[in-house]
Amino acid sequence: MDHGAFIAGLPKAELHLHIEGTLEPELMVALARRNGVTLAHPTVEALRGAYRFADLQGFLDMYYAGASVLRTERDFHDLTWAYLERARADGVRHAEIFFDPQTHTGRGVPLGAVIGGIDAALGAAARQFGITTRLILCFLRHLSEDEAFAALDAALPFRDKIAGVGLDSSERGHPPEKFARVFARAWALGLRAVAHAGEEGPPDYITGALDVLKVERIDHGVRCAEDPALVARLAARQVPLTVCPLSNVMLRVFPDLAHHNLKTLLEAGLRVTVNSDDPAYFGGYVNANYRACADALGLTRAQLVQLAKNSFLASFLPYDEKVRHCQAVDDYAAAFRD
Repeated sequence: MDHGAFIAGLPKAELHLHIEGTLEPELMVALARRNGVTLAHPTVEALRGAYRFADLQGFLDMYYAGASVLRTERDFHDLTWAYLERARADGVRHAEIFFDPQTHTGRGVPLGAVIGGIDAALGAAARQFGITTRLILCFLRHLSEDEAFAALDAALPFRDKIAGVGLDSSERGHPPEKFARVFARAWALGLRAVAHAGEEGPPDYITGALDVLKVERIDHGVRCAEDPALVARLAARQVPLTVCPLSNVMLRVFPDLAHHNLKTLLEAGLRVTVNSDDPAYFGGYVNANYRACADALGLTRAQLVQLAKNSFLASFLPYDEKVRHCQAVDDYAAAFRD
């Protein structure tokens, strides 16, 4: 069954979205021109042709090069606004957005410009579209914990705009335990916590993120399947996994979507969600991920409804808002006619 029309209007949240990863080639070229930045791949066609990645590090090299065009508050506003317009078209009612301050401050961009531009776009989307959002500051795990502490300290003047912290970038060789003290500090400041784990890194990284960093949800987490005891733990505690199917295929975590374990994890009772990760580089925003999984894995309408409800249940929204959104999903499904 073609679920495309159903997915198009299905209310959903997106919980694993790197705002820098929404930098479409057209906007990248325009910002490069605006800011006088020379790109190694200077045209839209050249950029799209370069999006062939052997692994996570290959993607990250391209990702950081692309981010070099982001220089001013206006740039970050335009980037964020472009994503929010796409999210609205995809039925996203709530988005929890990652940003990487170290990627920008390390090349001299003021943190106030980064957060100011993103926050202005988030506020406008709330007013114009009714989309609620949370902003999550991610530490780059290939850098040191001392550098993560510096990033956290620099963000304190903007504490009211930041809901939580996360951990991203190169996973291999950078276990969660490396950042134990900075996550403890974040918790003491009242920030929520998530972490990438179990994408390229082993299942032990998921366990470490839960036990040492005390995170509330796991970003990716698909390699949990290699550890049955961990799968049982995640299911019993309903620890959310923010799965990014098209990203996983592009980065060779799975050979194709037909071999992805999203459906298996969902049927095992885990609170899995569908997200787009870095959609400008990986070939699709959140609805494209839903559609591709529905087609490749034979997801039922009931499973699509569960994935959408999971996305709200896994969010940092207050309980009553989670209930309201889940009811909206049920109402939509009940009213939908093919």
